[in-house]
Amino acid sequence: MSHPVQLDAGQIFSGKSSGTMIFGYDAPSEYTPSIDPNYLFHESSRDVIVWFLMQNPEPLYICGPTSAGKSSLIRQIAARLNYPVFEATGHDRLEFPDLVGHLSVQNGNMVFEDGPLTLAMKIGGVFLFNEADLCSPATLAGLNTILDGSPLCIAENGGELVKPSPMFRFIVTANSNGNSDETGLYQGVMRQNIAFMDRFMLVEMGYPKAEVERDLLNRMFPEIPAEITEKMVDFANDVRRNFMGNSSAHDALDVTLSTRTLIRWARLTIAFQPLSKQGISPIMYALDRALGFRASTTSRAALHEMAQRIFPSISN
Repeated sequence: MSHPVQLDAGQIFSGKSSGTMIFGYDAPSEYTPSIDPNYLFHESSRDVIVWFLMQNPEPLYICGPTSAGKSSLIRQIAARLNYPVFEATGHDRLEFPDLVGHLSVQNGNMVFEDGPLTLAMKIGGVFLFNEADLCSPATLAGLNTILDGSPLCIAENGGELVKPSPMFRFIVTANSNGNSDETGLYQGVMRQNIAFMDRFMLVEMGYPKAEVERDLLNRMFPEIPAEITEKMVDFANDVRRNFMGNSSAHDALDVTLSTRTLIRWARLTIAFQPLSKQGISPIMYALDRALGFRASTTSRAALHEMAQRIFPSISN
């Protein structure tokens, strides 16, 4: 069983001793995420790492565009601190007991099975609540006393009182900042109760800088020439600038290119490389399968035009 310890934050995140101590565990548990050796911490990581440095911090709310790396950042910080992570994903039918736990039949007996929130409070882990803004505000209001640091009383389990471990951390990720979706692109997002939102420290997370994404692609896919990965990142940033969520132009794109999609595009470009012998561009072919086929006809044509401008030597 792992035990709480203080670790050198500089050594953990940069490999250089800093003397700044951060709480973690002396060994990973079965609930600790795996370390991704290719993961690169970037500018948006700073505020979250500072939050982990704090003792008894307020809950954390991370908002930002799709696939900006909100959840993966938490998992990779937790992995390096040996922190257990318990996750739940919000939806419009989620109810408070889904987070707390439920009664089930085991060997003919009724047994209460702890949910992710209860486990995180008991064990002293991170409760990572993804897509929380898809939930009903009334459901999330049931979390207010937990967010204030109060114990959890489980009536279904005979009134069991769960006091939060000092290592317990509560983190929400969402595409909106709680004020609903202003772009109209994230279907199902709901405006949240102001009393619920008032209990969080907020962090806005964007996509990594171009040099970070270039380094990431070069590390993950060394077989792709650096000049090609550089152009892929340039294309990704062009798409983001023209995405209707960021652009008021009448011809704005209805899809964006996340870091996750960028990695998928690079991976598929390698997989479809043999098509070049048939005169088919692996880059364009992979682009459609990574992103283009879920765009509207107009946006897909615009994506092709942008790609041909950035990769002038390729053909459809």
